[in-house]
Amino acid sequence: MKVLAVGDIVGESGVRKLKELLPNIKKEENIDFVITNGENSAGGMGITEKNLKDILEAGTDVITMGNHTWGKKDIFKFINHPKLLRPANYPKGIPGKGIGIYETNGKKIAVMNFMGRVDINILTENPFLLAKEMIEEIKEKVDMIFIDFHAEATAEKIAMARYLDGKITALFGTHTHVQTADEQIFPEGTGYITDLGMTGPKNSVIGMDIQASIKRFETTLPEKYKLAEGNCIFNAVIFEIDDNTNKVKSIKRINKN
Repeated sequence: MKVLAVGDIVGESGVRKLKELLPNIKKEENIDFVITNGENSAGGMGITEKNLKDILEAGTDVITMGNHTWGKKDIFKFINHPKLLRPANYPKGIPGKGIGIYETNGKKIAVMNFMGRVDINILTENPFLLAKEMIEEIKEKVDMIFIDFHAEATAEKIAMARYLDGKITALFGTHTHVQTADEQIFPEGTGYITDLGMTGPKNSVIGMDIQASIKRFETTLPEKYKLAEGNCIFNAVIFEIDDNTNKVKSIKRINKN
């Protein structure tokens, strides 16, 4: 079994890059299941129904979100789509869900989405305690559990993966848009990478226009972010799973122009 996790889609150009490359990558790498973070797909903030349709039609099996989940207000029209997940640790009672269970090749795959609390100014429940609780509820019902941890702090991501080592199949970080080179399998078998990276404009500052980004740092004055233009990169990771143990046996980073 091979599971592909695709880094944050940034803007409509990122969606086009996904549509361009994903079908061939799935074929060449014999991918069985695809998880894509889509929280920046609509102009760099949020997701529209068209974005959702395009990402799914490109070959994605489930879309995860993050701190920009509510960036486009029409999300409330489709937030309950079975293949769309928002962070599970948003306050209780809000629309949507943070976990989905899907079946592929006779295997039941649970996908969970959580958001970090370090340097993300959104009030959320403790993702560590909630993840542990949710895993306990489903561990006997599924073969594999994957977590998209949408977080800013490297330490928070590593701590979460260590906390859940042996309890989940793999945890990958999203949000920073920069692919890290620390893919590894922890002692109890959980696969990990701090950040998948992004699928969006290459000549940019994490997908945004370079000059607009520099102006914010240079002057400290508010400057509206705008998407960068030009060629896009495609960042993702392949987790290869042992069919007998349901544990990760290899991790491969993908970085394509």
